[in-house]
Amino acid sequence: MTQPDSYVQRLRRLDCCAVSDALDKLQLPGVVTGLPQRSGAGRIAGRAITVKLGTGAPPAGPVRHLGCTAIEAAGPDHIIVVEQRSGVEAGSWGGLLSLGAKVRGVAGVVADGPVRDIDEAIAFDFPVFSRGLTSFTARGRVVEKGTNVPVEIADVTVAGGDYVLADRSAVIFIAASDIERVLDTAEAIVLKESAMSKAILAGTPIGQVMGGNYEHMLKD
Repeated sequence: MTQPDSYVQRLRRLDCCAVSDALDKLQLPGVVTGLPQRSGAGRIAGRAITVKLGTGAPPAGPVRHLGCTAIEAAGPDHIIVVEQRSGVEAGSWGGLLSLGAKVRGVAGVVADGPVRDIDEAIAFDFPVFSRGLTSFTARGRVVEKGTNVPVEIADVTVAGGDYVLADRSAVIFIAASDIERVLDTAEAIVLKESAMSKAILAGTPIGQVMGGNYEHMLKD
């Protein structure tokens, strides 16, 4: 039995704003906005299984619907990350895929492109974050170009095995090689902000709490 990824467990305890601050401090890319949560509730975290979609002929081999290979490779510590930036309005994800992923225990889906059947994903309580919504099928419009190949999500390149965190503020991608230092930095930021919250609750004026120390916190 596969052991849970300890980095994923730590990432689940953080919100996107804290991790965004950590990336700022470390001068690393990875924050993507404009991919709102369309279904499911709450934060998701996991390792990326990527799916690249595009136009033209699919790769040679047996015919398979887009996303199926990724779902069959995924589990609770995974998020499926889909690139559909072809310019063709066509679903990059749909209802049967949401059901299949839900059955596998997949943490969720992030799609830079439109998704369809979102009411089904809502009914399944399956988390989907996407650039847009559509009713148009992928059939005859876009095909899968590869699974676990590099994909472009906004201006961030994501590889299979990278780490993903998503909530209502943003979607964040962290290269596997950077995950430990990003987590360490974000956890330190959370501790500092927790102390500030306690000070505010204890009656310290907010202007005093959020003074020079707060403004320069990411430079320390």
